[in-house]
Amino acid sequence: MAYRISNIDPLDLQARKAVGVSIPFSADGVFNQTYQTSEAIKNNIINFILTGKGERYMNVGFGSSIRNYLFEQINTTDLQALEQSTRESIELNFPRVTINQLSISPDHDRNSIFFKIGYSVKQTNIADSISINFI
Repeated sequence: MAYRISNIDPLDLQARKAVGVSIPFSADGVFNQTYQTSEAIKNNIINFILTGKGERYMNVGFGSSIRNYLFEQINTTDLQALEQSTRESIELNFPRVTINQLSISPDHDRNSIFFKIGYSVKQTNIADSISINFI
């Protein structure tokens, strides 16, 4: 009987080789290193979501525009546009990531946005989700 062997990133096989940094930056030397590809991808997506478009020098298309909606009257049209632009931006900047679930829900009383994304990485067995509450 045939079965599929999941692909493992070669960097994950080298236990002492760091592949990224984790968020928040709170270590003694400022950066906590990540040693698994799954952790690095998750932190990269969090960094992408927390970065505003135009905020990154020499890469003004990087980031989401979620913070632009925090002080606006939130309606369903804006939420759909935000969801579509976030989905397109993630697919453009992270071609190996497939978005399985993306939900953006407002809390009108607190003027905040709750953001949840479920994703998987192509050709690997990596699947995870991220939840962020923008206040």
